[in-house]
Amino acid sequence: MKLIILDRDGVINQDSDAYIKSLEEWIPIPGSIEAIAALSKAGWTVAVATNQSGIARGYYPLSVLEAMHARLRELVAEQGGEVGLIVQCPHGPDDGCECRKPKPGMLLQIAAHYDVPLAGVWFVGDSASDLETALAVDCQPVLVKTGKGERTLAKAALPTGTLIFDDLAAVAARLLT
Repeated sequence: MKLIILDRDGVINQDSDAYIKSLEEWIPIPGSIEAIAALSKAGWTVAVATNQSGIARGYYPLSVLEAMHARLRELVAEQGGEVGLIVQCPHGPDDGCECRKPKPGMLLQIAAHYDVPLAGVWFVGDSASDLETALAVDCQPVLVKTGKGERTLAKAALPTGTLIFDDLAAVAARLLT
């Protein structure tokens, strides 16, 4: 199985320091929907692992998050592809859960769902915590410059071997060549 795991906010859709709190605020980054569809059509399973502490903070209900994910699936389906498992951490940073990145719980859940090892699987994110999560389970850390990616590049020492791309479309182009 060819598996790729994506962070959501800042990788697939635009991010906001004020959180993405409504379906109207959930705006795909140009080329991201097409990239997911192209990967899917080429035989890749595209899973998503996303921290969504806005739920714990009371900024939006789970139903709004589910509507965002339904819209993501619908847009990718319109391009002939599909999105695999989407897992989210609805907890706040102080809740002590095992799923909130940089803890590896969501990636382990994806691995268990598909019954595959995570070693070498690309995990694409835009933050230092995404890269830390990838390393925790031996995934290949991949940083995109969208979302918080440029900020991450400027302030953090990246883990050795981190691959850097302009955006998700560039990641897909590399995997599909």
